Amino acid sequence: MTEFTTDWTAAGEAELAEIVALRRAIHADPEIGNQCPRTTAKLRAALEGLPLEIHESTSTTGFVAILRGGGDNGRVVLLRGDMDALPMPEETGLDFASQVPNAMHACGHDSHCSMLVGAARALSARKDKLPGTVVFMFQPGEEGHHGARFMIEDGLLDIERPDSAFALHIDPNSRAGAILTRKGPLLASTDALNITVTGAGGHAAMPHSCLDPIPVAAEIITALSVFIARQIPATDPAVLSITKIEAGSAYNIVPGEVQMIGTLRTLSPATREKARAGLTRIVEHVAQAHGLTAQVRIDDGYPVTMCDPRAVDLIERVSDSLEEGQWLPMPAPIMGGEDFSYVLREVPGAMAFIGVAPDGSDPSTNPPLHNTKMTIEESVMAKGIAMHCAYAERFLENGFD
Repeated sequence: MTEFTTDWTAAGEAELAEIVALRRAIHADPEIGNQCPRTTAKLRAALEGLPLEIHESTSTTGFVAILRGGGDNGRVVLLRGDMDALPMPEETGLDFASQVPNAMHACGHDSHCSMLVGAARALSARKDKLPGTVVFMFQPGEEGHHGARFMIEDGLLDIERPDSAFALHIDPNSRAGAILTRKGPLLASTDALNITVTGAGGHAAMPHSCLDPIPVAAEIITALSVFIARQIPATDPAVLSITKIEAGSAYNIVPGEVQMIGTLRTLSPATREKARAGLTRIVEHVAQAHGLTAQVRIDDGYPVTMCDPRAVDLIERVSDSLEEGQWLPMPAPIMGGEDFSYVLREVPGAMAFIGVAPDGSDPSTNPPLHNTKMTIEESVMAKGIAMHCAYAERFLENGFD
């Protein structure tokens, strides 16, 4: 393994001021879903003049930018930054807070795509020394809209097929600059549940003349909790949450139907299949036991985010080389989901978290991701740029060795 040919820490610091300005412009003007034209325009403008080949997604406003190095040893590395926001208000009080009602960058994607621009600039300035090719993937639609999957289906991974892929995600509840990830499952699959329990409505004073779906729905929820606790192994867990129940129209009417939605999270294909089959069986049979019917629709969510052990080892080496003591291996997966999982299903690589707790704060008490008051320590973005660049250089030079 060779040492860095560039001081990537200094390169990240040199890009910081402009990248912070870009991040703030994107933060103030958030967009949701797979169509983020204003954000894409800001990113494209920030990349203007760089020696990049731009290839646009046909189904989203995402794009890839390809940087070909001065040498060609055949290796290709992909770096990803997502760009979409969440449908929620902002309550940070920042000067650059969201100006779009009910839209906020509460998951840090404004910083992710901005750091990737910084990496594109830094690596482009040193392209002649790169022995291979870098693909920068700017992706919308991560927040439940399957943006990565659509970009893959558009063929954007096939233009220059990567040999490894790397992404960073901010963590406001870890100390500034810390790099965290783990081998194997990092984040869970994210299936959406839609359950309808159908009975026969009538007068609330005469429930014996009805088929009341409300107590049956309550029994189903209890039965599902028992199923997860007693039939899914704790060593390969599942999380099942019913998050919305809707029924009824008046105090004296037994409704004819209850609708419920929720989520199922798992860390392996085997548990995912077992949990999906089991919950469907329980819902249908509990309803049948009471003379009612029930339907279950499971909408496929993101697959498990699986980190290749070789890529995690490379991230650790890169992190230690940039700043000793900042590497923090994660003891357990997180049951949230990420659509970078679609990329990692195609390409060996890994995602890592980078701590952005504001200086002087207690990371454990900071507003978390998806919170209306979530903020970041912007100076950490310099290290994020350096991490992208260092991972790319090390992989292009030596692969996973």
